[in-house]
Amino acid sequence: MSTESIYAALGVSRPVLLFGEKVLSDLVPRFRAIDEMAEYNQGKVLLAMQKNRVNATHFAATTGYGYNDSGRDTLEAVYADTFHTEAALVRPQITCGTHALTVALSSHLLPGDELLCPAGKPYDTLEEVIGIRESPCSLKEYGVGYRQVDLLPDGSFDYGAIADAIGEKTKLVAIQRSKGYQTRPSFSVEQIGELIAFIKKRKPTVTVMVDNCYGEFVEEKEPSDVGADMTVGSLIKNPGGGLAPIGGYICGTKACIERCAYRLSAPGLGQEVGANLGLLPSFFQGFFLAPTVTASALKGAVFASNCYERLGFRVIPTGSEERHDIIQAVELGSREAMSAFCLGIQAAAPVDSYVTPEPWPMPGYDSEVIMAAGAFVQGSSIELSADGPVRPPYAVYFQGGLTWYHAKLGILLSLQKLVDAGIVTL
Repeated sequence: MSTESIYAALGVSRPVLLFGEKVLSDLVPRFRAIDEMAEYNQGKVLLAMQKNRVNATHFAATTGYGYNDSGRDTLEAVYADTFHTEAALVRPQITCGTHALTVALSSHLLPGDELLCPAGKPYDTLEEVIGIRESPCSLKEYGVGYRQVDLLPDGSFDYGAIADAIGEKTKLVAIQRSKGYQTRPSFSVEQIGELIAFIKKRKPTVTVMVDNCYGEFVEEKEPSDVGADMTVGSLIKNPGGGLAPIGGYICGTKACIERCAYRLSAPGLGQEVGANLGLLPSFFQGFFLAPTVTASALKGAVFASNCYERLGFRVIPTGSEERHDIIQAVELGSREAMSAFCLGIQAAAPVDSYVTPEPWPMPGYDSEVIMAAGAFVQGSSIELSADGPVRPPYAVYFQGGLTWYHAKLGILLSLQKLVDAGIVTL
């Protein structure tokens, strides 16, 4: 059976396949650059593992309190060395990216303090954490203030307004690297570094936290290399390599990580407790594979951007722009087009491929969300997935792909479903 026959059996017609191959013929230099970045970051992770003498004893399971868990402590040292920080907190007890961010925020913001977001509206699930949308146990309920500085029309930082917003009560500045459910550009590590330097010059005592979700291993540097006091993310995104079944990380200064550990467990206990529950092999191996898995997802994002841009859709980033995360936004213009796109991504899944994605009021969001994800790990957005709030401009956010070939199939099937629905003509 030929490769074309395999694609046909998977639901991709010959015209769609040929369209994809034509797009790919122009992407050889882009893909080569992605592979070179993966090679660099693979070496960086390997050096950290070798420096910390990772060995088979570090894969042993611990239970209960988890005292003297050398594997857990070594994993955190590997993260700290990879991200070039003094310390790290990497735990299965951190349930998701939002939880990791909440730990970082709530451990540093006390009643009367103020949080500043200089990159506009934060990701939807943080709105209730902060108290932008009312919620029990929000930062607002505990007396923490909030300021937001919107981006300029071109998507850049409004430095004048940021300077004015930094005041006596400003305790922590939170920078979101990726676009979230917005159609703004994602920020490069260089841009983030320039903003951090500006903020620190204005107020040296302020703590800067960067939400690094979807950005790990996309560039040579991480936000922790350019002055971030805390860099935060999820293990079911890039750094888990598709193997971590749960977890989050916070890398940063020793003082910051100590406070985060006290908030995650309890004052006085900190990092001393927290059993690994037998998850360390997947954590170590997933982190080792993360640079190449991220490269596969990046290739899928670049392919998606170029396919849909060629068909006349607005894509963020564009097909030729430099990448700073693995997320690709496509403005589809209608609810029907979003449903067709997500149906294609779901049809490409190894798990639940027969399911039809439907919009629903997902917890933490202020509108219906449609989500396609047939993942081995529930909610793992380093695996092939697409989602978005069902509201104008009806943008869908595509990300992931543990292998490039799976990401390619997902994009081709998303296009096939749009063709079948009469929304796109090749």
